[in-house]
Amino acid sequence: MAESKDYYAILGVSRDASEDEIRKGFRKMSKKYHPDLNHEPGAEDKFKEVNEAYQVLSDKTKKANYDQYGSADGPMGGGAGGFSGAGAGDFGGFGGGGFDDIFSSFFGGAQQAGGRTQPAAGADLQYRMDLTFEEGVFGKTTNISYNRQGRCHVCKGSGAANGEEPITCTKCHGRGYVTVQRNTPLGVMQSRVTCDVCNGTGKEIKDKCANCHGTGVEQERHTIEVKVPAGILDGQQMRLDNAGEAGRNNAPYGDLYVVFRVAPSKIYTRDGADILMDMDISFAQAALGDNVKADTVHGAVELKIPAGTQSGTKMRLRGKGAPRLQSTGTGDEIVTVKIHTPKHLNADQKDSLMKFAAASGQHVKPHESSLFDKVRDAFKNK
Repeated sequence: MAESKDYYAILGVSRDASEDEIRKGFRKMSKKYHPDLNHEPGAEDKFKEVNEAYQVLSDKTKKANYDQYGSADGPMGGGAGGFSGAGAGDFGGFGGGGFDDIFSSFFGGAQQAGGRTQPAAGADLQYRMDLTFEEGVFGKTTNISYNRQGRCHVCKGSGAANGEEPITCTKCHGRGYVTVQRNTPLGVMQSRVTCDVCNGTGKEIKDKCANCHGTGVEQERHTIEVKVPAGILDGQQMRLDNAGEAGRNNAPYGDLYVVFRVAPSKIYTRDGADILMDMDISFAQAALGDNVKADTVHGAVELKIPAGTQSGTKMRLRGKGAPRLQSTGTGDEIVTVKIHTPKHLNADQKDSLMKFAAASGQHVKPHESSLFDKVRDAFKNK
């Protein structure tokens, strides 16, 4: 007899775990080792062990046998893995389907060793949420609604009417597939096809639920509250557990991934938790210094412009940025000062600048305005 596996350890739960804790453990570990997500050596074998463990611990009878005897088959069982009753040459534990069934028992998707169809976690869904720039900074709480496949509210996911339990499929004997033979130019070839009686579930329902027609799921409009964290950036996402689609054979729900699209601002840009802004000031303000009002997402604040400030100087407003996501504290607002050069000057402004140039020891020869510029300026000054 093969040594019994510790199914509780495989799912990462204690031996007194509740049904809900076992489901959560299965969902967590199956995603961790799923071959499509984990390409490390041995991940596929781990994934099969996780499915095998859940197949036993989610079934009350098998779980009771396993807890008492160390085997889901009871005191006469052949140990974990479902290989009981197989002789050295007849491969009975693989369902009698020959090499094709043996191979699929190790590398197949829906079948485990022993031939029973496993429950599969529900599909994950994605939802796009559009936010304003300010909502990305401060976050918000809102409700979203979306369509999904939910567990049938009438049969509670079993697919059977009147609370009846599905029975093992009489055609595929619980494997979910049947083996067919075809004559080809290379000889007789065997292949697997989904069982047309149970549609791959391995379970046959004699009296199907009238609401879901035996599928165990139904289309529903699902509403859930989403707490958008403060400081979220465009393109980031958050996962909401068990908010995806219902799993097959009463397996756990998948997850919902909310992807955030943060609209750009006409004034600000983001650099992580820091907020960036450009501000125009005059030559006089830059040369002489001034106190100006600077816009921030938290409201206008006073910004001191030191005398002699150069264009391109960056000034930091502490704590006027966005909250630091998954951390403490708030970023800063960084104001880049740009000296605005006027395109059109009146006579007094030109005279003042000429005097400034002379006082600075500079000899400036202004360009004469064209006739077109003079006419345009004349119309502007009316």
